[in-house]
Amino acid sequence: MKPPTPEFEAECIRRILGGEKNLFHDLIRPCERPVYFLLLSLLRNEAEAEDAAQDTVIKVFQNLKNFRGEAQFRTWVLSIARNEGLGRLRKAGSRREDSLDAGTDDSTGDYTPAILTSWREVPHEALERKELGALLRQAIDSLPEIYRNVVLLRDIEEMDVRETAAALGTTEGAVKVRLHRARAMLQRELAPKLGGFAPKRKGLFGWAR
Repeated sequence: MKPPTPEFEAECIRRILGGEKNLFHDLIRPCERPVYFLLLSLLRNEAEAEDAAQDTVIKVFQNLKNFRGEAQFRTWVLSIARNEGLGRLRKAGSRREDSLDAGTDDSTGDYTPAILTSWREVPHEALERKELGALLRQAIDSLPEIYRNVVLLRDIEEMDVRETAAALGTTEGAVKVRLHRARAMLQRELAPKLGGFAPKRKGLFGWAR
């Protein structure tokens, strides 16, 4: 779904705050999928992610008057979702800090070797096959949290670097590095399994055959 324009969002918010509460569904609908994916990535439980998503929507509605337009509306909503997810993890006593990339996120933020193209470049014909879809989901789910989150927002939801950084509470350099590492992990995991899905003239991920 194409993100709505800031003008549309601002008008919706103005009218909702003015009493047209029925417009809230139109406002929040484009955010539902990224909110759910982010919470599922954090909580690793579909039922709890759905419950947390519902609570997020309620909090967005309750705090709508506090939105000042300093960030994109979707970014603001995702920050609320992230806080909701992290709060649930803290309550459960299960949050663990992952420091795999501590101290390196910003220093190499613009480095991406040419061979590491996006895993989204797998041919569309192959992506339509259920077997490959299952492999992709399993591979993404197996990534460490900090990498899984950035893949879901950048490669699945196609959010830009700035918005992803804001949603995850990190820097743009960190997003770039984490995405680079996540794609490398996915390639290592998937490449040996995808030979049967490759087209005749071009290798997967742009590799020569």
